[in-house]
Amino acid sequence: MLYHLYDFQRAAMEPWGQLARTLGAWQTHPANPLASHPAARHASASLQLFERLAQRYERPAFGVHSVRVEGRLVAVREEIVAERTFCRLRHFAKAGIRPQPKVLLCAPLSGHFATLLRDTLRTLLADHDVWITDWNDAKEVPTERGAFTFDDYVGYVREFLALLGPELHVVSVCQPAVPVLAALALDAVEGRKPPRSVTLIGGPVDTRVGPTAVSEFSRTHPIEWFESHVIQRVPWRYPGHMRRVYPGFLQFAGFVAMNPMRHLDSHAQFWNHLVAGDGEGADAHRHFYDEYNAVMDLPAEYYLDTIERVFHRHALPKGDLVVSGERVRLEKIKGTSLLTIEGELDDISGPGQTKAALGLCRGVPDSRKSHFTAPGVGHFGIFSGRAFRERIYPRVRVCLAQREGGLRRA
Repeated sequence: MLYHLYDFQRAAMEPWGQLARTLGAWQTHPANPLASHPAARHASASLQLFERLAQRYERPAFGVHSVRVEGRLVAVREEIVAERTFCRLRHFAKAGIRPQPKVLLCAPLSGHFATLLRDTLRTLLADHDVWITDWNDAKEVPTERGAFTFDDYVGYVREFLALLGPELHVVSVCQPAVPVLAALALDAVEGRKPPRSVTLIGGPVDTRVGPTAVSEFSRTHPIEWFESHVIQRVPWRYPGHMRRVYPGFLQFAGFVAMNPMRHLDSHAQFWNHLVAGDGEGADAHRHFYDEYNAVMDLPAEYYLDTIERVFHRHALPKGDLVVSGERVRLEKIKGTSLLTIEGELDDISGPGQTKAALGLCRGVPDSRKSHFTAPGVGHFGIFSGRAFRERIYPRVRVCLAQREGGLRRA
């Protein structure tokens, strides 16, 4: 019922947002004789702010149409190479260049769309041939297509690894760390050749280490609480009508609640930029929040599985994780390089949670393991922005350049 009420409220707000857009544009239009008056700028800024608060944010486009490779601009073409019920495997193809190392970029299924990794993707594309897991919004998937569980997630990763072949590097950002490691371990038991390298960035491998508000909240609330408080049915006007989901709007509320004053200040600064005529500052706000405000619904089965296995039972680090009837044995992972990346100020996957993978993957020799903690960097900064491009990516690039040799410790 909560989801239905929310959806009704958003639908009711949309025409008011459109009205605010029209009135805001008129306030500063050259044809308006009062456009130059300070009151008009204040009114326009207020209306634009209201419009953004009232609008619905849809799935953004990746928008990566070109990239600079070896000093020249190269066109990039998106193509879907595999389509599953809950995920599309997208390839960002570049023509007319020498073959580059293949990279599977595993995007999180944790609220935001895979486009959140746009900066990660664009940076990798300069030196690599990149595929990305682009997860579907659960409310857009009809119920007759079936459920999606943690085991299904691992199965998808295994399918994509097999499709792309062993001459591959895997980069996992945030939430996929556990299912990616599980997929690699299960493949190893079956004798499949591993990827050349695996990079885990800010993932909850062992949430007992470096606990954060996120991990503690998940740990201290029973599954029944999540079932009754956050799982909802999709409203009637979507293809996934009546599917059980963890709605994007509830996830978004949780994101904002972690740092409410920071978001309030950001919106106040946006208003100030508009009043001052600072188009660049206002555009920076729009670009960030167009992405940040776009959230997706998660399948309830997958979400609850993750809470129970990762945050309650800590099944992977304890050696108790079972996927599709098979126990996951991380010590079976061999023949690959392993790099873990963390942010000193990460308040989602705390320092130490990702690094734990190095100790768990005992089959990987120490010479092929490396870790880097980025000083002064929070969760989003370890995969996006200047800190990622200038301080983190160079270390990732070194790992991806490794073939049979060892890794230099960071």
